[in-house]
Formats: sequence, structure tokens, C-alpha cells
Amino acid sequence: MGRNTHAYFVGSVSALGGFIFGFDTGLMSSILEMDYWKAYFGNPGPVGVGVITSLLTAGCFVGSLCAGYLADKFSRKRTIMVACVVFSLGASIQCGSRNRAMLIAGRFIAGLGVGVLSMTVPIYQSEIAPSHIRGRLVSLQQWAITWGLLVAFWIDYGCHFIKSDASWRIPIGVQIVPAVVLFGAMTMMPFTPRWLIDHDRSYEAQTVLAWLRAGGNMRDPEVVQEVEDIKEAVRMERETAMRSYFELLRFPIRRRLVLGVAIQALQQLTGINVIMYFAPSLFKQSGLSGDNASLLAQGVNGVINMLATIPAILFVDRLGRRVTLMIGSLGCAVTYFVQAVATGATQNKIYEDDGSVNLQLPKGVSYLVIVMVYLFVISFAMSWGPIGWIYPSEIFPMHIRSKANSITTASNWLFNFVIGLVAPILMKRITWGLDLIFAVIMFAAIGIIYVFYPETKNRSLEDMEVIFTGSVWAHRDRRRIADYDDAIFAENNKEFDI
Repeated sequence: MGRNTHAYFVGSVSALGGFIFGFDTGLMSSILEMDYWKAYFGNPGPVGVGVITSLLTAGCFVGSLCAGYLADKFSRKRTIMVACVVFSLGASIQCGSRNRAMLIAGRFIAGLGVGVLSMTVPIYQSEIAPSHIRGRLVSLQQWAITWGLLVAFWIDYGCHFIKSDASWRIPIGVQIVPAVVLFGAMTMMPFTPRWLIDHDRSYEAQTVLAWLRAGGNMRDPEVVQEVEDIKEAVRMERETAMRSYFELLRFPIRRRLVLGVAIQALQQLTGINVIMYFAPSLFKQSGLSGDNASLLAQGVNGVINMLATIPAILFVDRLGRRVTLMIGSLGCAVTYFVQAVATGATQNKIYEDDGSVNLQLPKGVSYLVIVMVYLFVISFAMSWGPIGWIYPSEIFPMHIRSKANSITTASNWLFNFVIGLVAPILMKRITWGLDLIFAVIMFAAIGIIYVFYPETKNRSLEDMEVIFTGSVWAHRDRRRIADYDDAIFAENNKEFDI
């Protein structure tokens, strides 16, 4: 790590915000199948389950929209700390719920905190990171999400054996712990240099950069140069740039906003949170008998998700965003299609006494469905998982980045909310048809990425201005970008010309 040790440390600490989101998602997926939880809240049907799961994401949608203003006004650091307090309040209400309304209210409040964290943490990470490791640091957000899912799955599995309401109250209460840890840790983390300079606190910014980049040496040439570059960027932004949300609708930012919103929406339209929220139900529906077996299968799912994210963290800056997303989309589409065909051809759907669906699949097909779920998770974790957060965080100019990312992140939560609301209903009514819908979306995503999304790997912020002011047809604009790269290469090497 060398000079970047402190940057990695700060980026890892702030990534606990992703852990909190992942923990809550994994938590509910297994709690929904716990007998004591069902009995306490009156055995909610598909609509009730959809409302309970999706109200968190409704809060996330509102929280992410508010985060842009809060992060600019009060700093990225303080905004993360406030989000921890809000989330802890919501988790406490859920843990002590006496009825369904109290549970739903707690989930909405917790969602406000998660929404703010999901927008602010990637911005914080990107602004403390050197440009050459920015993608890797931001991808720690997604890896932390997978760790949160993994830990929650296994805590739920252990608590499943408790024969009382403590089986679901304990896991819900435990999620307060990482929020408290993150709050305490952020008190010791620095403000971002960019925010400090934007608020006329240049000396503090240089102190922070010296700690992040040069072991505290404020006279380090790279630190001095970076401070001057940020000062100049801030000066130019104050003279020429607007800072309102209306600028997002103007050329050339409008195109980037559309791409950022679309990539966050497509991340949810992979269907990942149908798997993460409802995998135990899916495993049961496919013929995996017993609550313990389905919860155990979900625990294995969490391990696979976490491990499959590691290659993306290591290699996304080498393979590039476009190729990685297209390969991931193909993998997701094929697994959904195989699952839909196998299930549709062999199912013998019946309704159990509790209203759940049993597809009565042959044993071989049941195992095939479980394998396809795992292969889908691998495809997602290596592509859409991290890049869905990386791409929006790197394509916007600094002066509008926070506000732009509040909109793109809100689109993620909006689609998350809608999918969480309707998925339980569709799983019961059309079963394999839902797999087919997601397969079609993922096949379409391959074309969307190829046609509209420029490659952004190893690009500076100045390069982004060049890349996104060309043709909206990214696949046709590669010649212009190649000519630009050739010109830069020639400029950098002209001193060696004879």
C-alpha cells in the first residue's frame, strides 16, 4: 500500500456504511421465514411482506435525495455520522416493535439513514482517494455490503434455533452495533480535502492531504501540487459553474445524469434484491425442504456473494467498466433463462395451507435452480455490484458531484422499493415468469452498455470532460477518444523526439 496506507484505512472505515445496508437486507430475508416473527405479526401475506421489506427502501429514497444538500452544507463526514444516529433510532424501533405499524415505521426511519450513507460514503471515499486507486476504494462499499449480508445470514441462522420472539429481536438489535462503531470511528476520520478547500479551510486541507499521502509531510511536492490543483478547480467553479440541481439538466451534465440514473436502476433490475430478500422463500418454493435447509442455503449464498466480489475489486481497473458489465449481464441473463425454462417445463404448482407456493419440482431441477441462483450471484457480484456504485461516483465534475449522486442513488432506491413491493406477489402468481422478465432485461442491458456507456477506467476528471462531450453513441465515439489519447501520448513524449 505504501503512501496510500492511510487512504485505504479511511476508505475501509467509511465502508462500514455499506456493511449496515447489507446487514439489514440479509437480516430481513431470513427473518421473513421465522415462525415466531410470522406469528407475532399476524402471518403477513405477499402484499404485507412487500410493504414491510420495501418501506426501508422508501426511506432510503428520501434519505439519498436529502444527502446531496447535507453533504455539501455540513460535510461528508458529519453527514455520515448523522446517518448513523438516524439508522440506530430506526433499528431500535424495529427491535422493540409491538405491532406491524411500529415495525414499518422503524424500517422507514432506518431507511433514511441507509439512504444517506449509500450516497455519502462513495463520495467521501472518492474525495480522500488518489485518482489511481479511486475505483478500488469506492468498490469497498459493495464489498462491505456483501460482508453485511454474510454476517446477517449466519446470525439469523443461529438465532433461528431460539424458540421465542428473541429469535428475530436479537438480530434486529445487533444491527445497531456497526452503526455505533461507524459513528465513533468517523469522529477520528478527517474531513475531505475538497470540502475543506471549498469552505476556505485550505491549511486544514493541506494537513489532511499530507497525512493521507505523505505521512504528515506538508511540504511533500505531490501534496502541495494537489492542494493547488483543488484550489484552482474551486476558484474556477465559483466563477463559472452553477451549483443548483438545475445544472444537472443542462448540457453536458444531462447526459451523465441519464447514464448515472440508468446504471443504478439497471443494478436493481438485475433482480439481485429479489434473491437477497426472498432467497429462502425461493429455495423453499423450489423444493428445498425445511426452514433450516433453506436458511443454510441462504448462508452459503452470502459466502459466495462476498468471495465473488473480490475479483471485481482487484481487476475492474484492468478489464474496464464496459467489458465487465457486459460479461456480468450475459451471466445473469443466462442463469435466469435456464432457471425459467427448467422451472416452467417441470413445475406442478400447488398452494400450501399457509398460502405459500410449492412448485413440486423434480429433485434434479430443484438442485439446478439452486445452482443457477448461486451462478447468478457470482455474475452480479463480479460486475453490477461494484460498478453500479463506481461509475456514477467518477463521471461528474466535483462542483456538482454530491447533488448528482444524490439523484442517481435515489433512482437505485426507487427501483429497489418497487421491486421489493411487487416481487412477493409476482413470485406467487407467475413464478418462473419473473425469471424470464429479468432474463430479458439483462440481455437488453448488454446492448445498452455497448451503445451508450463510454469506458472510464484510468481516466482523470479532466478526461471525463472530453469523454462525455462527444457523441451519445459511445460505440461510435471510440475513434475520437483514441485520437485524444494519441494526442496526449504525443504531448507527453515530445521531449524525447529527436
